Amino acid sequence: MLHFLPAFIIAFLSFVFYLINTIFWVIPIVVFSILKALIPISAWQKILSYLLDNCASGWVFINTCIQRIFIKTKIHSSWSGEATINDWCMVVSNHQSWVDIMVLQRLLNGRIPFLKFFLKKELIYVPILGLAWWALDFPFMKRYSQAYLRKNPHLIGSDFETTRKACEKFKHKPVSIMNFIEGTRFTTVKHKQSKSPFQHLLRPKAGGIGFAISAMGEHLTKMVDVTIYYPEGIPSFLDFLSGRVKDIHVDIKIEPIPTEMNGDYINDKQFKHGFQQWLNQQWLEKDALINEFEKKSSK
Repeated sequence: MLHFLPAFIIAFLSFVFYLINTIFWVIPIVVFSILKALIPISAWQKILSYLLDNCASGWVFINTCIQRIFIKTKIHSSWSGEATINDWCMVVSNHQSWVDIMVLQRLLNGRIPFLKFFLKKELIYVPILGLAWWALDFPFMKRYSQAYLRKNPHLIGSDFETTRKACEKFKHKPVSIMNFIEGTRFTTVKHKQSKSPFQHLLRPKAGGIGFAISAMGEHLTKMVDVTIYYPEGIPSFLDFLSGRVKDIHVDIKIEPIPTEMNGDYINDKQFKHGFQQWLNQQWLEKDALINEFEKKSSK
């Protein structure tokens, strides 16, 4: 509607409306979260959990409306398989930009339960959003380097314990657990440094998804595998705000989680090896799909 405005004005107005929308929804989210914490009755907490997720879905819906008003980015999506808001879903995706999150929320909102991300502990201090993420039970993870763990071996396994505690909360109502299993956003520098065997992807880190599936057991039933491709190159969040991103291609594949992928990722070495092989195969297929996107866009 307002696509004709200069890019810097579109970026400014988009940001202001996103901020207003966020503040509007954070208020009931925090209030409901406090009520949930104060009254430890299971039925009451379950009702409030649904109200909290509906508030978050409303926030995403209005954000999508803001995008449609100010920018004319076209998201070309292809779907295979089915899931509903009553399914417990594991969502995995390649990760290139903060724009990925906006794309995932826009496409998946209302189709599956609201996305819950595993976040770095430092993000709890992000103004407004950190408070909202805490209120919505987003798990905050403390990340340790391998060198740090070697010096502090008592912390080995703490990631799994944090994941297990978070997943306990997710067993009482349908949820979508989002995992960027590359662990960080793709850059050519990171790609080269990690000696990734994939052309367009970093190496997948099986630990997070393996921990979550092990902790959730049979509750998790659907795998939502998302592949995102930006034909004009990886955009910044400012590029997206200002309407400079013209096209985004997304492939969404929904399948039941294979029964052989449910096991003890921590203690069963054979299962762990098989799980990593399965995940690497998924990443090979994702890399091939991005190659196809690239070839089509170059024609």
